[in-house]
Amino acid sequence: MALKITDECINCDVCEPVCPNKAIFQGELIYEIDPALCTECVGHFDEPQCVSVCPVDCIPKDPLHEEDRDALQAKYQKLQNEQQEGT
Repeated sequence: MALKITDECINCDVCEPVCPNKAIFQGELIYEIDPALCTECVGHFDEPQCVSVCPVDCIPKDPLHEEDRDALQAKYQKLQNEQQEGT
């Protein structure tokens, strides 16, 4: 399941730089997460880095993008393969 940033976001800028997949970006009003790139840090870390640094606890799982750990691992592998092909 990808994560999402709620409207409680205070635009503190701490989540974007810690995302290993570059899934977080500045939206029109608040930061947003691209569900196609979010692996909840599976493949990189034991826990989602954005969640661990967020001072207002506004990054829950996105119920519209449910994925189990195997699906997140497969997405991580696909992203890694695409990155290697692009270099």
